[in-house]
Amino acid sequence: MPGIASAATAVLIGHVAGGTSTIRVGAGGIMLPNHSPLVIAEQFGTLESLYPGRIDLGLGRAPGSDQRTAQALRRNLSSDPDEFPRDVQELADYFSVSPRQAVRAVPGTGLKVPLWILGSSLFGAQVAAAFGLPFAFASHFAPAQMMAAIEIYRSAFRPSGDLAKPYVMLGFNVFGADTLSRAKFLATSMQQAFVNLRSGRPSQLQPPTEGYVEGLEPQERAILDQVLSCASIGTVGMVRADLQNFIQRTQANELMITSQIYDHAARLRSFEIAAEALSG
Repeated sequence: MPGIASAATAVLIGHVAGGTSTIRVGAGGIMLPNHSPLVIAEQFGTLESLYPGRIDLGLGRAPGSDQRTAQALRRNLSSDPDEFPRDVQELADYFSVSPRQAVRAVPGTGLKVPLWILGSSLFGAQVAAAFGLPFAFASHFAPAQMMAAIEIYRSAFRPSGDLAKPYVMLGFNVFGADTLSRAKFLATSMQQAFVNLRSGRPSQLQPPTEGYVEGLEPQERAILDQVLSCASIGTVGMVRADLQNFIQRTQANELMITSQIYDHAARLRSFEIAAEALSG
């Protein structure tokens, strides 16, 4: 997909893990319908062997492609809603020493690679609850069902050997800058990308544009209003207030902060502002 350089997820994770020493590095995520569970088990078993205790594996149900792309990936997309849970169980078995698996993942078998279920709908919440796994909701780009998904996950959660009680991660957009006008300007890159995506013309991240929002049609503004319900655009004080309100409303255990800002230095400054806001 244009603008998202993550087709070879395991390769990128290895690159980031190899350039760091303490942070955890994870997939957000592997769209399991596109991949053989055995291949993913061996890829992430290899990463865990190279970088012990630092690798997380997030699993999603969305195909992330059309039928033609799926065929090129040598996968047959199934409409069976039980297919994804079966794939998750198969993958988990490859990491365990389960007698259900005659085939062994090498490396992979016996390694403790934490699994996450990712979702932007209620289905992912149900799967995560049934497996007793942590749940990450894509509220940074699909917030419509966030609160309903959290409620379903927490109410239906079944403790497992991996997790004793529900654990929720939520996505949140931060466009932080030293002035509000600068923050609004920087945010137009993400706004362009999202409107283009929802309009069927996905694109790479574009430079920010003055007056972009003002030139949009009403239906395009409505698209942005929805996604920006889980976002903060402003100075450190404004970001702090927005984050505090979001955490209080959702009781999230963890946040995944994203800043789709075109200029790298400005993006780093936005992450600094987010860190300051959370620590203040």
